[in-house]
Amino acid sequence: MENMFRLMAGEEYLSDRRCIWVNGPVIVGAGPSGLATAACLRDQGVPFVVVERSDCIASLWQKRTYDRLKLHLPKKFCQLPKMPFPDHYPEYPTKRQFIDYLESYANKFEIKPEFNKSVVSARFDETSGLWRVKTTTTAGEEMEYICRWLVVATGENAERVVPEINGLKEFDGEVVHAWEYKSGEKYRGKRVLVVGCGNSGMEVSLDLANHNAIASMVVRSSVHVLPREIMGKSTFGISVMLMKWLPLWLVDKLLLILSWLVLGSLSRYGLKRPSIGPMELKSKTGKTPVLDIGALEKIKSGEVEIVPAIKRFSQCHVELVDGHKLDIDAVVLATGYRSNVPSWLQESEFFSKNGFPKSPFPNAWKGKSGLYAAGFTRKGLAGASADAVNIAQDIGNVWREETKRKKMRRNVGHRRCISVA
Repeated sequence: MENMFRLMAGEEYLSDRRCIWVNGPVIVGAGPSGLATAACLRDQGVPFVVVERSDCIASLWQKRTYDRLKLHLPKKFCQLPKMPFPDHYPEYPTKRQFIDYLESYANKFEIKPEFNKSVVSARFDETSGLWRVKTTTTAGEEMEYICRWLVVATGENAERVVPEINGLKEFDGEVVHAWEYKSGEKYRGKRVLVVGCGNSGMEVSLDLANHNAIASMVVRSSVHVLPREIMGKSTFGISVMLMKWLPLWLVDKLLLILSWLVLGSLSRYGLKRPSIGPMELKSKTGKTPVLDIGALEKIKSGEVEIVPAIKRFSQCHVELVDGHKLDIDAVVLATGYRSNVPSWLQESEFFSKNGFPKSPFPNAWKGKSGLYAAGFTRKGLAGASADAVNIAQDIGNVWREETKRKKMRRNVGHRRCISVA
């Protein structure tokens, strides 16, 4: 409480803003990373507060994903700490199953986020040695949380990326980002251009083809496409196993040979591979290879057309850089996501301008002055889980030591009272 008194004495206090002292860390974000961190803190006996801008946990999964979505990796690589997936879940759980799992997870560890609270700023107060986290609701109600530790768990995909494309505002058809796309049913019989060839772009194109839409997918640059499974084994699982024993370049070489045996050459379909291997590319840039779940079959059959980069849009068609023009009815922007940390965190030493920690994995989870990051490793749910365990142990060690000292002081004070009496 001494820090709290210094804070109140050293700076102005606005009586019209509610100010709350948090006896533990504030976790920003109630997605998988935030839930995992909260559960691990609960296991350490450390109190916490989770603030979430939406009205539910895992809002990205619940509100910004398409209906057919499944986990692309086997469930053992996606479960959160201290609670495995139910045995009856399939190897690749559906979107609904994953949401149910997260809700059960929150209930088990008694995680009750404070919903509808957007963090507008968070800064470390040098005078008090505490973090000041300001939030607001849609109704304009302001609140400020004061805490010793701040855990940034807003994730790598907090905001959609909508690129500037020449003439797109002139296009008369529907334009949606992939996080607004739900199903290809509404596009049945329509000509749809999918901009982007990552996992989302591939899966949206597959879904459109399955609903008898006329789908074209823009591929501007090279891309690694790998089979989701090789000889019945997860490609990701195979790569993890190989990287324990072999250098990265050799793992990439083996993965590409195996992929060629399963998928064949893809360059004739307009899909050219990057000059460096998939795992090395992931390590250097964070760009995830595409795990094919059926889109390649549609591409090879001609049900999904691969087209080059866009030159410009007009009212009802798109002109490509090779001079061809396509008449289209709708556009789906599968152009990715980004971190929103720079918009609210007033800190520049730990986080870079792109919203990711400056330190590479495995040292991207801890900054200075009680600042932590969960889920920014570019290693999916497994990386978020590892962050959560590290963060909780680090805070828990300090918490237990301080608790022990407090008990010792109380015991000494009690003995003094007895002797005086």
